Amino acid sequence: MSAPVAAASVRSFDPAAWLPDDLLERFRARAVEHDRTNTFPETDLGELRDLGYLAILVPEHLGGAGLTLAEASILQQRLAGAAPATALAINMHLVWTGVAGVLADRGIDDLAFVQRGAAAGEVFAFGISEAGNDLVLFGSDTDATPTGDGGYAFTGTKIFTSLAPVWAHLGVHGLDTTSPDAPMMVFALLPRSEAIVTRDDWDTVGMRGTQSRTTELHGAVASAERVVRRIPPGPSPDPLIFGIFSVFEILIASVYTGIARRALDVAVETAHRKRSKKSGAAYSQDPDIRRRVAGMAMAYDALPPQLQSLARDVDEQVDHGARWFSLLAGVKHRAVVMAKSVVDDALLVAGGSSYTSGSELGRLYRDVMAGMFHPSDPESAHSALASAWLGPVES
Repeated sequence: MSAPVAAASVRSFDPAAWLPDDLLERFRARAVEHDRTNTFPETDLGELRDLGYLAILVPEHLGGAGLTLAEASILQQRLAGAAPATALAINMHLVWTGVAGVLADRGIDDLAFVQRGAAAGEVFAFGISEAGNDLVLFGSDTDATPTGDGGYAFTGTKIFTSLAPVWAHLGVHGLDTTSPDAPMMVFALLPRSEAIVTRDDWDTVGMRGTQSRTTELHGAVASAERVVRRIPPGPSPDPLIFGIFSVFEILIASVYTGIARRALDVAVETAHRKRSKKSGAAYSQDPDIRRRVAGMAMAYDALPPQLQSLARDVDEQVDHGARWFSLLAGVKHRAVVMAKSVVDDALLVAGGSSYTSGSELGRLYRDVMAGMFHPSDPESAHSALASAWLGPVES
């Protein structure tokens, strides 16, 4: 099926053309079942693949839609409003295609194979998180051993590996401690193999459909052409690090902003539908309900413009210098805090019916909780902002 986008020079962007209402209603209906049964949304993925959604960030000349990060952010907000777990899972694929675009915009084609693969419908996953590793991109407990031909064998354990049942390529990092220039951080893409074991251990409070299972690497080999970077451990200005951080933070913030919008919409619908036994008037006429909904709208309205501004700055290669990381960490943190607050208030507007496991607001309440665990977590976000405004802590 051809992508619903015209030529790049004259094309317009219509989120509803990519994600029509009827498609989203199917996703929303299936989200209930995937949450209940703790299963991966295979049908959602199939429909998105047929739409060309896996390649929305891939240039047209490589078979993709050529959308911008700012446009992808809008689509992910829309998708998350229907099926948060589907949106969060597909986020991890879009991160790699987005990073490939960030590099290509800067004249680096190291991830062109990711773009070609995504255009062909292949799924890429994000295998960076490790238990207890608060260095995240800047360090790793995974061992990266040179194979002698430019490749690397990775041994370690990755957690929160979304898309676990369906990925074809897993982006990982590890630490090379044996080469002459060691230590060096190694980033690479791994194909599925018998050296990779996926545990069936995803049984969480929310975001159950992501199936972000633990992944064991037992000498899993990335060939030389799939080793995309060797850099020293620690903070780095390398474009790959910037690409991962910027695309990840913006798309994560987009998912939680989309959850907030859906919670706000449900609260509004409920306020119009429910009527007071005492007065006979709709809840939408109650001054306390009106004030609560107004507060939700004020909180939500601040985030989409912030996301669009930062995403456009990435697209247009705006130079924020050392402020980039604090800006990105800040928008992710604000999106999650806002979304949790809006969902909390939506439950109060809806009343006790939302306190059932099968209600949509009950599911959104459980799904939104996952936001606090994605990098940057509240501690690292505040540290980044403090350093940006006050300078580093003196030793």
